[in-house]
Amino acid sequence: FTAMQTSKPGEDYFPQLQNDTFLRAARGEETEHVPVWCMRQAGRYLPEFRESRAGKDFFETCQTPAACCELTLQPLRRFPFDAAIIFSDILVVPQAMGMDVQMVAGKGPTFPEPLKEPEDLQRLRVKVDVGKELGYVFKAITLTRHKIEGKVPLIGFTGAPWTLMSYMIEGGGSNTHSKAKRWLYRHPEASHMLLRMLTDVIVEYLLGQVAAGAQALQVFESHAGILGPVEFKEFALPYLRDIARRVKDKLKEAGQDVPMIVFAKDGHYALEDLSQSHYEVVGLDWTIDPQSARERTGGKVSLQGNMDPCALYAPKERISDIVKKMLEGFGTRAYIANLGHGLYPDMDPESVGAFVEAVHTHSRQMIKQK
Repeated sequence: FTAMQTSKPGEDYFPQLQNDTFLRAARGEETEHVPVWCMRQAGRYLPEFRESRAGKDFFETCQTPAACCELTLQPLRRFPFDAAIIFSDILVVPQAMGMDVQMVAGKGPTFPEPLKEPEDLQRLRVKVDVGKELGYVFKAITLTRHKIEGKVPLIGFTGAPWTLMSYMIEGGGSNTHSKAKRWLYRHPEASHMLLRMLTDVIVEYLLGQVAAGAQALQVFESHAGILGPVEFKEFALPYLRDIARRVKDKLKEAGQDVPMIVFAKDGHYALEDLSQSHYEVVGLDWTIDPQSARERTGGKVSLQGNMDPCALYAPKERISDIVKKMLEGFGTRAYIANLGHGLYPDMDPESVGAFVEAVHTHSRQMIKQK
């Protein structure tokens, strides 16, 4: 397998793609049905996922290409999703920069030594060799592209700079993110320095994912909602735009074009800005009304989302009605159905199946009636 990895795989090196509905919707082209996938579709709600992961360290799993490949493929065996997303984690980027991150049972991701003051930036690697530090993700992507056999496109992803910065300073999850926000107000220069460092690594990381076989890219700005519009415009948006622009420019040189999705959770105040940030797709959480999202983005982008994941606790008929209403709000063109956040561990796989089926069935009917 390593021998295959040495030469950069070209598209003709992989099995031919049979279902490009997701990629066409991302580019705003016509489709026969609305494509659907779910954030965290490879997750603990699946018994086979829990079984594969049992007794294994989380980040060790992330670093094992064969394990990532298997976890990525599991949901596709059960559901007719229109895309797969590589199993990994956003915190592999801080790890690549030299930070220790552990997954603590019952607590989630934990940094034993978070960044406390600007001088702590000296602890980070100045030049990150992305191929060396994150090569395991690239190997997982290449392996998965082969094993997926062209069934659906494979999405690569990264955390966005502000979201990663907040984890690196908070040392884990947080409700207020006040330690990270303290930096923005107290150490704006150091904050920008850290955000620039993260951006440089992320750009290389995303380009490496495409070289390894990723057919689309999603950037997760999971902590957009704890910033106000002013802070978002200063500390998040410029870096999100920079990432998309730099990745696209580099890919263009190689004659490649890969759709990019930005998902700024709870960043509804920035919808207009996000729709003009070089991303083909803007991902939405469930707090945004589909129709108003269409109006506010002015047809400039495709939209992805945004059913409340908790709607999956509803009976199946109700899920079908909720999906129909959502499709009517978004319209069937330039639209990718998804949840407004990831699947939760206690969700019933059958409800996920009902969600996928409802999207396909209702959207096919709506497109036929046009």
